[in-house]
Amino acid sequence: MSRKVVRASKFRHVFGQGVKADQCYDDIRISQMTWDSNFCSVNPKFVAMIVDASGGGAFLVLPLNKTGRIDMSQPTVCGHTGPVLDIEFCPHNDNIIASGSEDCSVMIWEIPEGGLVTPLKDPVVKLEGHSKRVGILSWHPTAHNVLMSAGCDNVVILWNVACGEAMVRIDSVHPDLIYSACWNRDGSQILTSCKDKTIRVLDPRKGTVIAEKEKTHEGSRPVKAVFVSDGKILSTGFSRMSERQVALWDPKSFGEPLTLQELDTSSGVLLPFFDPDTGIVYLCGKGDSSIRYFEVTDEAPYVHYLSMYSSKESQKGMGYMPKRGLEVNKCEIARFYKLHERKCEPVVMTVPRKEVHALQKEVKTLKETVEELTKRVSELESKN
Repeated sequence: MSRKVVRASKFRHVFGQGVKADQCYDDIRISQMTWDSNFCSVNPKFVAMIVDASGGGAFLVLPLNKTGRIDMSQPTVCGHTGPVLDIEFCPHNDNIIASGSEDCSVMIWEIPEGGLVTPLKDPVVKLEGHSKRVGILSWHPTAHNVLMSAGCDNVVILWNVACGEAMVRIDSVHPDLIYSACWNRDGSQILTSCKDKTIRVLDPRKGTVIAEKEKTHEGSRPVKAVFVSDGKILSTGFSRMSERQVALWDPKSFGEPLTLQELDTSSGVLLPFFDPDTGIVYLCGKGDSSIRYFEVTDEAPYVHYLSMYSSKESQKGMGYMPKRGLEVNKCEIARFYKLHERKCEPVVMTVPRKEVHALQKEVKTLKETVEELTKRVSELESKN
């Protein structure tokens, strides 16, 4: 008889849980834009969400603890003249956030401690260099004041935010719209995916292509790509039959994918979030009501399906909390901020462990046993 061997993993039983209603952010007019960005950025101090605004673009920045119903008169960051397409908090300063907009500009804002009390209209720095709307932003993970932006003009610009100047302009590499752009862990490489179905690894200093792979996914819908462990690349896209796919690539030998899995036939673009500490990648589909998660390992098939968190309402966007904002003493390994039509709901990913009380009880019993044995040993020694 053949027995199916279950792969050992510390994260096989990771489960997601939405928080109670009073811990959500309610009555927020989330942006109706159809752009494929996260629409949300979060850090241990604030949560920011792109909202609908008349006559320009705006986003809301709330202190994390300001849950419940949000007043309609809550001040916003509203300096853009066109809709905001992407926002991202700076990893080195929790009060700094960047925004990219349809008005072709990138703006850097400083959020006061405790959140906004009046509308914020004047950015700290305004970065101008794109000729079309700016849809992708990404701060450098290790260097201060370095921001990458990618626009619908097929150009990637690396900015020195401190002096408001473009340091590197990559304008001859992408022949078509850029779907995603991100850094590797130390910021020594950039990964982009493009409408020409090619993913490229770029040298940010020279602006040259280090490696590229054509036709990563055959379908015409957007491809997203992120760096995972050991410099490998995980991409999400669509097959020619419009089935959603996830693939893992090794840029050192870009020929065939290490693995290519078909998931389902939904039309929402899959946004990948990789956690390097646990090796887990979370796939959040725009318009889906679920978050799938996989473990990326060194052995075939490399990308192992773990489980799926499902809820009733579909997501319009997703914020991903950095590791330093998690409650690790509650076994929390990830936290998402899921945008609905009118609210933002935190979703907590935890690894189940024995109840703390049970552990404390065990420790107490062991201590008593040790004390008892020590007492008996000393009694025996005194008799001898």
